[in-house]
Amino acid sequence: MSLHSNIFYKRLTYLMLSVTASSAILLSACNDSSTQADTEVVSADLSVFAGCYTVSQDEPAQIKVSQQDGTWVMQMKEPATAKRVWDDSEPLEVIENSDIPQFFSIDPDNVDAVIGRPDRVLVLAHVKPVYANIDPLLDSEYLSYIYRGANTIYRVECDDVNTDILANPHGNIIIDNVNDSI
Repeated sequence: MSLHSNIFYKRLTYLMLSVTASSAILLSACNDSSTQADTEVVSADLSVFAGCYTVSQDEPAQIKVSQQDGTWVMQMKEPATAKRVWDDSEPLEVIENSDIPQFFSIDPDNVDAVIGRPDRVLVLAHVKPVYANIDPLLDSEYLSYIYRGANTIYRVECDDVNTDILANPHGNIIIDNVNDSI
């Protein structure tokens, strides 16, 4: 083997080692950023959820979210026939922003916190206030996903007044046949 070809192979070996080392550094940097993103989800300010919610601003509270013993929980309001106002606490857990499209049709970058039941029957999202102010489809900073349906919900004052949420508000309405009134 000639001296020139020996130098060529050495340089080629150094080049390959450099490419391999650079790739390893790049890949480890990618892994670091995903770890950082996971940390951001975990460090989301869940205190934005503390309070009570309803589906209409004119209705009493129906859902209560609070922190008990360091864990976030939710409670639903009991019907008037129950001997208590709120049901037993159900645990809530942080949901990653990458899972937002499963529940809401909103860009995850516009949401700053998501929390939900482990069975995902109820998921709550807090939309960044700046985005909620410019999106004409949002009239609240809070979104709820309740068993296959998503909508805005409203944060209202918590109360300890037992309300019959199972009552049919339209039960006493009588609708006459239009043809009979002519």
